[in-house]
Amino acid sequence: MFSQEQWATLLADFLEEARDLIQQAEAALLELDQGATDPEILNGLFRAIHTLKGSAGLFALDAFVAFTHQQESLIMRVRDEGSQLEQEQISALLAGLDVLRAEVARLAAGEAPADLLADNPAQYARLQSLMDDPPTFPVACESTAQVEREPHDETPASWHISLRFSPELFQFGFEPASFLRYLGKLGQISHLHLIHANLPNWQEFDAERCYLGMELELVSPASKTEIEAVFEFIAELSQIRILPPDSRVQDYLNLILDLPEENALLGEILIQCGLLTTKELAEGLALQAQQQPDMRLGELLVQQKMVPPSAVEQALTKQGQIRDKRQAESAYIKVSAHKMDELINLVGELVISAAGGEMLAKRKADSELLSAVSAINRHVEQIRESALRLRMVEIGETFVRFQRLVRDASQDLGKQLSLKIEGAETELDKSVVERISEPLTHLVRNAVDHGIESPEERRQAGKPSQGIIGLNAYHESGSIVIEVRDDGRGLDPAKIRQKAIQKGLISAETSLSDSDVYQLIFEAGFSTAEQVSNLSGRGVGMDVVRRNVEALRGSIELDSQLGEGCCVRIRLPLTLAIIDGFLVSVGDTPLVIPLEMVTECLEADGSQNKACYDYRELRGRPLPLVHLRQHFAIDGLQSKRENIVVVRHGKQQLGLIVDQLLGEQQIVIKPLGSLFSQLKDISGSSILGSGQVALILDIPGMLQRMHGLGQVNTQRHLDS
Repeated sequence: MFSQEQWATLLADFLEEARDLIQQAEAALLELDQGATDPEILNGLFRAIHTLKGSAGLFALDAFVAFTHQQESLIMRVRDEGSQLEQEQISALLAGLDVLRAEVARLAAGEAPADLLADNPAQYARLQSLMDDPPTFPVACESTAQVEREPHDETPASWHISLRFSPELFQFGFEPASFLRYLGKLGQISHLHLIHANLPNWQEFDAERCYLGMELELVSPASKTEIEAVFEFIAELSQIRILPPDSRVQDYLNLILDLPEENALLGEILIQCGLLTTKELAEGLALQAQQQPDMRLGELLVQQKMVPPSAVEQALTKQGQIRDKRQAESAYIKVSAHKMDELINLVGELVISAAGGEMLAKRKADSELLSAVSAINRHVEQIRESALRLRMVEIGETFVRFQRLVRDASQDLGKQLSLKIEGAETELDKSVVERISEPLTHLVRNAVDHGIESPEERRQAGKPSQGIIGLNAYHESGSIVIEVRDDGRGLDPAKIRQKAIQKGLISAETSLSDSDVYQLIFEAGFSTAEQVSNLSGRGVGMDVVRRNVEALRGSIELDSQLGEGCCVRIRLPLTLAIIDGFLVSVGDTPLVIPLEMVTECLEADGSQNKACYDYRELRGRPLPLVHLRQHFAIDGLQSKRENIVVVRHGKQQLGLIVDQLLGEQQIVIKPLGSLFSQLKDISGSSILGSGQVALILDIPGMLQRMHGLGQVNTQRHLDS
């Protein structure tokens, strides 16, 4: 019996697996909804639902199993008919997945299992009604060997069954003999060959692992469905191949390709499949040893007409696949997320310690010590970059989730929509991916609801009836840029301005450029929607987007052209853990500027006044300046020689006046406590090698805040 702790661990693993399986099933349904005809997609959908059902059964989640069984039956019927899922069936299955997803969330929160059949009568009745429709069978089957025996046919026949059990079979409470006993109820096992090649030495033997496989012949009048039902709950814990009576040679050849033995010899594979007898193999080996030792066994068997050439070719192909699979599997390893976080934290502490060693070496002015510390720092930087790459994941999985949102919205709103995804392979930190999902959801909903017009409006405007929503991601200047585009009606500056005046955000006399007007939609409670819909219109979405993006040390820009569409552009750092920083000081206060935003450093000519904000010319263009001493009200001795650090973020440029330039340094980002959560223009802190606390400047927030306050003359001064 499992302990309570072990059971909780198993349940947590099931819930994690269930989330993945539901996501896989949803992705498959959306592919089928878009017209995909690959049979493997439907098979993958069935496997995901079947695995979900079987896993739930292990935890006695009877209502979960019953609800999933209805979905599985619908998919299996369509698959067996050789047809495709219709749109109504796909919609019903998607609604059913929502029910299962909600139940998984309930179980994860520690709540008792719900009665899904009683609590969701509409969804269950919808699935049941689709199952009650009369089936439509295909005109012809592929081959007589593929046709399942009719249940009413009582004539016994010989079925060949190939079983390979997972090593974890015992850990889930199953044992092989029970399935043999169950098969005995369906007929007679006429032949049984036990596969035990994977048994280790006794010193390495683990009593909790299963090392067995079986090749057997079952003489029974049962149908293939009845035989498959015997192994229903271990479908994902075993490899099961069932060959119908009177199977062709080609069916046995296909079985060769499915055999899992990694060290099986060619002759053993052929014997297990019934294509070669032991006597024939012995004769072939003897002939090879006595007469033709240089000839390969496969060539000899073909020459002596003991096996067909195609059988040997397939067996050799199988052996090649085994080697390739073993090499591919050895190239990957699964690591839990909390172990990765622990590694990143340790690397961060290593960076701080290395910086302290470098500072001490400089203080002692020992050239040999400086050289050694420099080498250590190079290795630390390599370790840091490698550790951060381990947490990088592709953003494509996040993008794909919006296919469901777009599909449902197009049906609810009567619009024709398609989602175009680009840059799905772009990688960024896993923590950033998880936290950007909500802002992207708001942006896609707004594009669907407000941006894309109805088919009639689009035709009148000379556009295609189908609107396009685009998601794109790419790297730019050490940051990641995520774009949400649509080819809809675009933003109307006059309408936004009028709404802002009505809400008291600006006065009628305020003069704003179009880009400034667009920024008003990010104000809390602002909405141009004439009526509230299920998707948007309450005036809370865009404010949430800006706050969440700023919490990630990012910024948001908006471009629009009336009648042609809109593009929202989010810029984010690649990681939230460790960055390359440029260290400066104002008085005795150290400050950190993200290095990827620094473009150049200038010497202040002394002509600048001591006002907090000013600007100067830089290569014939205005450069806004911020005197950080006045901006942050920093006390301390002022340097006789000041410097200007020019920073850039997106299209905006800014000069920061500081006392000293202390150089580049790896910076471990420490979040600010709740006491400092409202601190402006500071995004975090870090501990230097000297033990001092350095504040990290929020350059995007500083630019946006200054512009909003009107401290920088015009947007023209910020554009480069």
